[in-house]
Amino acid sequence: MNGILNIYKEAGYTSFDVVAKLRGILHEKKIGHTGTLDPDARGVLPVCVGNATKVCALLTDKDKEYEAVLQLGLTSDTQDATGQILRDRSDLLCTLTEDRVREVIMGFVGDYEQIPPMYSALKIGGKKLCDLAREGIEVERKARLVHIYDIDIVQVDLPFVTMRVHCSKGTYIRTLCDDIGEMLGVGGLMKSLVRTRVSCFHIGQALTIAEVEEHRDNGTLDEIFLPVDGVFSEYPALHVAEMARKKLQNGNRLEISDLVDSDRAAVQLSEQETTEKMQKFRVYDASEKFYGIYGWDEERRDMKSIKMFM
Repeated sequence: MNGILNIYKEAGYTSFDVVAKLRGILHEKKIGHTGTLDPDARGVLPVCVGNATKVCALLTDKDKEYEAVLQLGLTSDTQDATGQILRDRSDLLCTLTEDRVREVIMGFVGDYEQIPPMYSALKIGGKKLCDLAREGIEVERKARLVHIYDIDIVQVDLPFVTMRVHCSKGTYIRTLCDDIGEMLGVGGLMKSLVRTRVSCFHIGQALTIAEVEEHRDNGTLDEIFLPVDGVFSEYPALHVAEMARKKLQNGNRLEISDLVDSDRAAVQLSEQETTEKMQKFRVYDASEKFYGIYGWDEERRDMKSIKMFM
């Protein structure tokens, strides 16, 4: 059983809970998720099964979209509504205007130095920050550069602001809410969070654990798995000729002459325009069996394997 499931994580479950439940449903040990969601958060959680677990790290690096509700006037130790309220500045809300709130929020679009929260799964000295926080220990954290591609402010109804955030990997929406509140001088916390997209996985197609169970019982599990190569649909496809299939099976370097005739003629590898440092390709054998991702080495003018999925 190999592929990726687009799971809708419901509130009250940890990401680990989801993986544990799926292990029982699918009777498959090799399962991993692609980015932790807080227990109270809902939304898209891609889960990789079988040889698709090799793509977990690649999916974690993808951009994401969220819908969040920011509550201004309150600050908590967890930066969300589940934590202990540290400060209440609700009396200052009367000094805010909707225009000022919108101006400050949109100022976070672009590159943004963000300090990871103590209540997070990041490790320092081998210990998770959240475990240290529960022991009452706070340690210094270095700011990390994240990128906010866009913020769509859906509604401003003070003290609440509903917004959609498109951001890079490693962005904490809780911390964004806290930083917005501090910039406005009244404090803020994340009231609720829904992850609506991870890479090509959208919330509209996400399945609950119960729906996965239904597919298992109906014998239709194969209908809900996305094949591994589906994650890399933005990369052009290349096919290796039968005479070079052994090289592909071993993950060896490939030359243009190793490709089937149609791909040799259709692809000018050295002249492809790309924003990436290395042009990447989905590589198949002549019978359309997917093997992995290769990258074009301009210096050697051949291709080397980046990730194999066999």
